[in-house]
Amino acid sequence: MRRGKEIAQGSHASMAWMAEMLRDANLRDKFEPSCVLLSSEQKEWLRGAFTKICVQVNSEEELRQVHENAQRSGLISHLIIDNGATEFNGVKTPTCCAIGPHQSEKFEGITTHLKLY
Repeated sequence: MRRGKEIAQGSHASMAWMAEMLRDANLRDKFEPSCVLLSSEQKEWLRGAFTKICVQVNSEEELRQVHENAQRSGLISHLIIDNGATEFNGVKTPTCCAIGPHQSEKFEGITTHLKLY
């Protein structure tokens, strides 16, 4: 992927959990920001520095495995799939995933083996 595409995909991933929370709240009868139910970890992340750690995988298979391992461990994980409109020759392609927000110790064994990007 081009560098700009990587940044855009990471941006999509970094807010996927919040977008899902807002969509779910909006499906209720009357949407109000107070309807968004956040966990203590999510509130802590929003009150803090919005920490993000970027790591890299070597293949689509490894990306999917990290995502699945996170979900099996009970972590919030969103796999971002690009529509292929500007790259990937029109083929929908997994590009990245975002895990969390969670406290750092919950990533042990999920992403700790991956190289920083």
